[in-house]
Amino acid sequence: MTAETQIKETVTNNDVVLFMKGTKSMPQCGFSSRVAGVLNFMGVDFADINVLADEELRQGIKDYSDWPTIPQLYVKGEFVGGCDIVTEMTLSGELDELFQKEGVNFDKAAADKIREANT
Repeated sequence: MTAETQIKETVTNNDVVLFMKGTKSMPQCGFSSRVAGVLNFMGVDFADINVLADEELRQGIKDYSDWPTIPQLYVKGEFVGGCDIVTEMTLSGELDELFQKEGVNFDKAAADKIREANT
């Protein structure tokens, strides 16, 4: 199976996917840790894909999204963005709106707490 096929199947078969360095329970970089931390805190059920475990996958996800950095968040098969974009969307409430629109369960009170702590 090619990296592209594996990526396509992963983002199609999971509502929320985070391609990251490390895992959701043990991130291996600060940016991955931040995005996984937000999703974990908000109670989002997401698939975590450790790109450090497979060099072909690590390059493949960059080619697939045409985005040069990791982590990369996908919701319902669509690329959302990396750490900076996810952070901005969390703080503006756009991530809440996206999850609501796509039927992704999350803890709204937790999302509000993140915004309160960052004002």
